[in-house]
Amino acid sequence: MKILVADKFEKSGLDGLKAIGAEVLYEPDLKDDLLATRLTESAAKVLVVRSTKVTATMIEGSSLSLIIRAGAGYNTIDVESASQHGVLVTNCPGKNSQAVAELAFGLIISCDRHIPDNVSQLREGVWNKKGFSVARGLHGRTLGLIGMGKISQEMIPRARAFGMNVIAYSRWMTPDIAAALGIGRASTPEDLARMSDAISIHVSLTPETRGLVNASFLDAMKPGAIFVNTSRAEVVDQAALLKAVSEKGIIAGLDVFEGEPSSATGSYDGVLRSAENVYCTHHIGASTEQAQEAIAAETVRIVREYKLTGIVPNVVNISRAELATHLLVVRHLDKVGVLAHILSVLKDEGASVQEMENIILGGAKAAIAQITIDKEPSEEAIQLIKRNPNVFDASVFVINK
Repeated sequence: MKILVADKFEKSGLDGLKAIGAEVLYEPDLKDDLLATRLTESAAKVLVVRSTKVTATMIEGSSLSLIIRAGAGYNTIDVESASQHGVLVTNCPGKNSQAVAELAFGLIISCDRHIPDNVSQLREGVWNKKGFSVARGLHGRTLGLIGMGKISQEMIPRARAFGMNVIAYSRWMTPDIAAALGIGRASTPEDLARMSDAISIHVSLTPETRGLVNASFLDAMKPGAIFVNTSRAEVVDQAALLKAVSEKGIIAGLDVFEGEPSSATGSYDGVLRSAENVYCTHHIGASTEQAQEAIAAETVRIVREYKLTGIVPNVVNISRAELATHLLVVRHLDKVGVLAHILSVLKDEGASVQEMENIILGGAKAAIAQITIDKEPSEEAIQLIKRNPNVFDASVFVINK
């Protein structure tokens, strides 16, 4: 199997790919036309990228069967074209969760204490203790989270360590799950905006999340509240955000931007870079050694599974989620065999699993499984799930009719 790695990648990952018998072409500076040409010439079957854009032209002229995004988001890959040409697209979800949560919380603190301005003025020889002694502080404040994936789950204990209350909005989060996580639940994004002193966005870019943070959302925020985005720039209406910063005193911490360079270095002249009370970092959310080593290991695992079994973990372009009609929520002890029991019942019921997430609660003794399926399970199936001695409860919710 020939693999072209067209971005910077950890040595441990390159060594791991070679150890499973892959022929690895490591060419991290390939971009645009050069990448398209190299894909055609090399006849590589697998492409590994981080931030490099993968276009329809590149896919059409290639021999690819698999594209791996060595990270979580995959909006830089033309997934539709890949699907049309029978190319699987996969990613490495959750492996950078801690790194992104660390940066997000760093931005929250920076916004509250105006740390970047402190540093900048002191470097210029200006002493302004009076001007910077106006922080509101985080203890007792409310942190609002948009999305409840792995990064948001990492934000919860960090917020608690600072004495903050946490509320969240997620289309999939039920009251039971919110209660188990020990957080509040907002019924709409605007409700969350009204209740929060700081807001952090952690969603992938989809048609539903594009422009999620719009004028209505920002109008609902408290004056002087903190807004942090480490997910995707397109989730936020940039013009509306700039207006909120100017007119409502919103303080923003951003790691993602419209029109940001595709390369690791370059120039950026977007209006956000110099806006007052907007603190910007260079899309570095996942850029820690720990995160990149974990992503490299996950990339090796994906290739190994593909090579040995033909099955690809974490595939993002198998269109199943839109078929889901019901959400099955099971609270259970974190014991071996529980999930197998649940899935066995669903199989006998003829219910196809579309998406599944198992949230391990604090102490690693209990968990909540969220499983989207394409039909409503019978009452007999629910009772059979509940009969497992390690299951506390099981509930079904309608999500699509």
